[in-house]
Amino acid sequence: MSEALKEAEKARALGEIPIGAVIVRDGEIIGRGHNLTETEKDPTAHAEMAAIREAAKVLGGWRLTGCQMYVTVEPCCMCAGAAVWARIEKLYVGAAEPKSGACGSLYNIVQDERLNHCMEVETGLMEDQCRHIMKSFFRERRKEIKRTGNWKQVRLTKEKESEETKE
Repeated sequence: MSEALKEAEKARALGEIPIGAVIVRDGEIIGRGHNLTETEKDPTAHAEMAAIREAAKVLGGWRLTGCQMYVTVEPCCMCAGAAVWARIEKLYVGAAEPKSGACGSLYNIVQDERLNHCMEVETGLMEDQCRHIMKSFFRERRKEIKRTGNWKQVRLTKEKESEETKE
């Protein structure tokens, strides 16, 4: 989970919602991802989706059997569905997401026996750290909105800072 938290920090540095994910097989990380929905202007650019895509490339196929996913915040419906279709065996979740979580909180897609695959789920891994990064992100975001009156301007500033750091 500490590696997933590192991915979440990457998202945070970009002004993205700080969620990170890693996929592990045989003790080795084969996929990593962090949220990039704002940066890529893509509603599917979630941490879990990026990690699944990378792991599939590494394995040379879409079936991620024998793999575990570690994610800092409980996956949404889209990401939970992708994890099921990818045949991930076990999901480790840092913090629950009662508003949109689809792995036990609001829905439980990953353990719905009507689907072609179910997975084991373990929650609460490094929960305090996973919850803290989210809470502090939104606290800072609300403060910036109050200060500037415009979240979009805050995002543009973060994007510019990120580009300057790369150069």
